[in-house]
Amino acid sequence: MLRIDCPWCGTRDETEFRYRGDASVSRPADASPSDAAAAVYERANPLGWHREYWLHAGGCRQVLVVERHTLTHAIQSVAPVAPLDSSVPAPSADPADREGGGA
Repeated sequence: MLRIDCPWCGTRDETEFRYRGDASVSRPADASPSDAAAAVYERANPLGWHREYWLHAGGCRQVLVVERHTLTHAIQSVAPVAPLDSSVPAPSADPADREGGGA
């Protein structure tokens, strides 16, 4: 089982998350419908480190970019997709500063 380190909620089991797709692909802005479909559905199956979108559905509902090794499932990094609005504090980089201690 994967353990994903959410910047807001701390380390959680993968069962709280939903895979949302490849984070390394940019979608064509002005493509024909067949080109747009190809951009969504035709993917390489890379071996090695890969950037993916994951939604923390069972927690803070934030979308994260997870860099995961496709063979070992080791997670190298987890980051928010975009900064939150300025009224919400950014997550701390130190796991000890998180609510619940991050463990």
